[in-house]
Amino acid sequence: MGEARRIVVKVGSSSLTTAAGGLDADRVDALVDVLAKVRGADREIALVSSGAIAAGLAPLGLRRRPRDLARQQAAASVGQGLLVARYTASFARYGVRVGQVLLTSDDMSRRAHHRNASRTLDKLLAMGAFPIVNENDTVATDEIRFGDNDRLAALVAHLVRADLLVLLSDVDGVYDGDPSRSGTSRLAEVRDMADLAGVDIGSAGKAGVGTGGMVTKVEAARIAAAAGIPVVLTSAVHAADALAGGDTGTYFHATGRRSADRLLWLQHASTPRGALVLDDGAVRAVVEGRKSLLPAGIAGVEGEFAAGDPVELRDGTGRAVARGVVNFDAKEMPRLIGRSTRELARELGPAYEREVVHRDDLVILHP
Repeated sequence: MGEARRIVVKVGSSSLTTAAGGLDADRVDALVDVLAKVRGADREIALVSSGAIAAGLAPLGLRRRPRDLARQQAAASVGQGLLVARYTASFARYGVRVGQVLLTSDDMSRRAHHRNASRTLDKLLAMGAFPIVNENDTVATDEIRFGDNDRLAALVAHLVRADLLVLLSDVDGVYDGDPSRSGTSRLAEVRDMADLAGVDIGSAGKAGVGTGGMVTKVEAARIAAAAGIPVVLTSAVHAADALAGGDTGTYFHATGRRSADRLLWLQHASTPRGALVLDDGAVRAVVEGRKSLLPAGIAGVEGEFAAGDPVELRDGTGRAVARGVVNFDAKEMPRLIGRSTRELARELGPAYEREVVHRDDLVILHP
């Protein structure tokens, strides 16, 4: 951990705000003290920060996080400005400029937006600015209720080719039971997700102002680890120890290798626009043989989608076995179903002598 050169740090709402809502300036300054001292000529850090909605509660006279989307978005609109202003002022004590990057899940799933976000973050780091990333909660819909930025942090870590992801929360690691009860112990390492079999992972933070919990943090760690990025999950008060490579929190070893960006966003950030139902032979070819999906193996089409959209590939029972980028519009599919590419080329032209989903644009969900 101490040798990581490019690091993504994620901090949750509960580590930055009070339970009543509103930013805790001392907590923000304490985190910035750690981050500003760690970054330098040989270390780059990007921060994924929650807290916009929580920061906007008190200024709007809200006693607790609202359940309805409109008031959540209003709180985010007020709170995001306060959040970045607090970071800007705090980093200014060290002569560090802050750059704000607001993303939605849609930005991560659209390849052009994905590339633009990657270039922006790379350039901010190259120019010595400190990127502060957050979900754009003022326009997000279902994303606003997702995981308190945990999944976003894992995707950003892959996006910037990070050497380490540090997830900061109000709990100092994964425990083999309720950490508030005696007899439980912290898991120092997770070498494989099988190590967590039988472990009861909690689902709520103590402060009550965020949406994430240990479940979403472990899922984020799984995504990053599978993409070749080790993860440290610990509390915000132990941030300095985590960045120095100290024995703190739970360390998730990398379990896979870095994959192409498009495959990671396809599996974890894309929203399927429709579905293709496969016959048994096509399921075997795609899942076991890692083959492309041809028209002959399609038994049905669901939804409205355009060429270039992500779609689910389902077996006969309706289970999604894979996800891929489709090469045809939904309206074209009925005349392709069950037919060979050679036959289609003769009838419709050479443009139809190709895969419906190419194996290079396909990820397996259930082997």
